[in-house]
Amino acid sequence: MLRGKHIILGICGGIAAYKSVSLLRLLVKAGAEVQVVITPAGKEFITPVTLSALSQKPVVSEFFTANTGEWHSHVDLGLWADCMVIAPATASSIAKMANGVADNMLITTYLSAKSPVFVAPAMDLDMMAHPSTRRNLDLLRSYGNHIIEPESGELASGLVGKGRMEEPEKIVEVLDRFFATREDLHGRKMLITAGPTHEKIDPVRFIGNYSSGKMGYAIAEAAAARGADVTLVSGPVSVQVSNPAINVVRVESAREMLSACEDTFPQCDIAIMCAAVADYAPESVATSKIKREHDEIPVIKLVKNPDIAATLGQEKKKDQILVGFALETDHELENAFDKLGRKNLDMIVLNSMRDAGAGFGVDTNKVTILTSDNRRLEFSLKPKTEVANDILDTILTLK
Repeated sequence: MLRGKHIILGICGGIAAYKSVSLLRLLVKAGAEVQVVITPAGKEFITPVTLSALSQKPVVSEFFTANTGEWHSHVDLGLWADCMVIAPATASSIAKMANGVADNMLITTYLSAKSPVFVAPAMDLDMMAHPSTRRNLDLLRSYGNHIIEPESGELASGLVGKGRMEEPEKIVEVLDRFFATREDLHGRKMLITAGPTHEKIDPVRFIGNYSSGKMGYAIAEAAAARGADVTLVSGPVSVQVSNPAINVVRVESAREMLSACEDTFPQCDIAIMCAAVADYAPESVATSKIKREHDEIPVIKLVKNPDIAATLGQEKKKDQILVGFALETDHELENAFDKLGRKNLDMIVLNSMRDAGAGFGVDTNKVTILTSDNRRLEFSLKPKTEVANDILDTILTLK
């Protein structure tokens, strides 16, 4: 699966850099095109001449070539790569990656990368166990990075513990498995909704909810990375997509979202209704701002919004898959099973507001997936980027 892939190999300044030579050789042997980006400290452990000879490419380390002034574009590298692997990743570089300290070419390339990033830490056991390092690794996970955990064994310090960079052969296996499973949606047309809807009261006020759109956007990014042709219908959010292949349709109200979905759904293989659509909207919208100085408190009469998932459920063809979401505060399973059948869904993703770290506005989620063939799959709390792939993996088991 690595043949023809463009891979950035980032090398930091640690004794495990000697393993990067073997990793580079294995990647090239597997048919990948590899561009090495090395930190200044990394060159103290392994020479660019060795790396260039194996990769058949000049090694990038500085922002520009001193003699000629030739600029090395980290943006172009980020767009070129199918994935980036940082091995070894030192505690210092991990901290810079987690906090956006762009003081060398490797970190700026990481910050520009549009592709999946794999991080293989390597350091002494006390550094690996330090709360700051664990926090930084957790931050990288929350950004969607893949952490290749180090092994336990004898370290350069002579101590024995966790901190040895994973062996190059194992890293190649991780990458091979990733690409083998991440192209399984190739050619599938997908519709995904995300975020809240805003139902206008007057020109400056609306009825809405706390949805950030993070879950829907994570699913869209994961689906696009796995080869799907994605249309993302998004309510008002501050989140942005990083994959330029995702077609984003921005809407505001529930009726606008329904219209956009009905335009796209007939051509889709899979639709995932992740948006938190407002159930009600004001019957009428004031043309000017409602002033509080009025003697009477205004009464806002509400009307029901259309049920987008149920509408698409009625229009669904036999070869289409429709997935819904249920965010519940009580009687969670009972309510989710009811929605699954009533809306003619093939699968529903259940969140409970009673689960800490799940729901609106956070980077993690804890879900239970219910399917129309009576399966119930429970998942632990994890980053929404990982939950997105759990959802997609389950969809692929349907029908």
